[in-house]
Amino acid sequence: MSTQAQDIRRWKKHLANERVEERVYRSLAQKRQGEEREILLELADAERRHQDHWISRLGEHANDTVRPSLDIQLLALMARLFGSIFVLALAQQAETRSPYESESGATPQMAADERVHAEVVRALAAKSRARMSGNFRAAIFGANDGLVSNVALVLGVGAAGVSPHIVLLTGVSGLLAGALSMAAGEYISVSSQRELIEAGNPDPRAADGLTSLDINANELALVFRARGMDAEESDLAARTAISKANSHRNPTFLPKNMTSNDTEDLGTAMGAAMSSFVFFATGAIIPILPYIFGMQGIPAMVVSAVLVGIALMFTGGAVGVLSGKAPTPRAFRQLAIGYGAALVTILLGMLFGTVAG
Repeated sequence: MSTQAQDIRRWKKHLANERVEERVYRSLAQKRQGEEREILLELADAERRHQDHWISRLGEHANDTVRPSLDIQLLALMARLFGSIFVLALAQQAETRSPYESESGATPQMAADERVHAEVVRALAAKSRARMSGNFRAAIFGANDGLVSNVALVLGVGAAGVSPHIVLLTGVSGLLAGALSMAAGEYISVSSQRELIEAGNPDPRAADGLTSLDINANELALVFRARGMDAEESDLAARTAISKANSHRNPTFLPKNMTSNDTEDLGTAMGAAMSSFVFFATGAIIPILPYIFGMQGIPAMVVSAVLVGIALMFTGGAVGVLSGKAPTPRAFRQLAIGYGAALVTILLGMLFGTVAG
């Protein structure tokens, strides 16, 4: 194949990818409102500019259709079905892996555009991650704890040579005890974190007395200094707050950037508890599925380990996608950690069985 033919084939692939990426951003925009919607539509318009470039380069070959890359097709499918954080995370990866840096047919501006697009999508994905981080963290940790703790428990007991009925009973007990413990712990943890963060925010009633302060002699500036401002900035902030209060304009005690909104990222305590319970139970039931369906002995242990391995790789890959990183290394990392814990427990179970025997 000649160099020109290779260039044309490659450029047609770029054109197909740009067309799909435009559709992805427009699909995401339909599921967003306000500023995020406008940003996504502007990204779609930018992808249209890139299409115009490739159409110009291809000339008469621009109408020849080729399939876009597989990862771009997957991105488009997920955008149509979900329009979620997963799509933004995948879009971030796609923009980061743009081939325009080394593409002779692309302009330097196009390569720079792709780098900027990656940062825009990264920012949008970060906002979505923040909105779901509390309950999602509880869900992921719950599922992993359920998988690892119960497969270790089931395989450890199974390796000790006890009957399948005892293994199943042990697994169900581990599921219920672990799910309830995780839910209670997550509820207490999130509640405590919210209370600690809220304790650091100013009392809203403190603003009620601003109009009674003497603008030339008061300790309001000390509040701002205690919050990290220097003396000059604190004095200016105090005078501004008093002036606004006296003119009945926004009588707030502290600027918004000096108060914490981290409680929004935590999610609700009840939501985190329910996520932990459901996902721990979901993860913990997988190791006992072979025993539920009547399997026993080594075959049941092997099937249990395989099912858990698949689930561990799925959760690890999901975390990788959401974090904007390659999912495969994180999937195998999750698998290694889970199997490592299970292996230790199996060896202890075999040792216990030998000693007890």
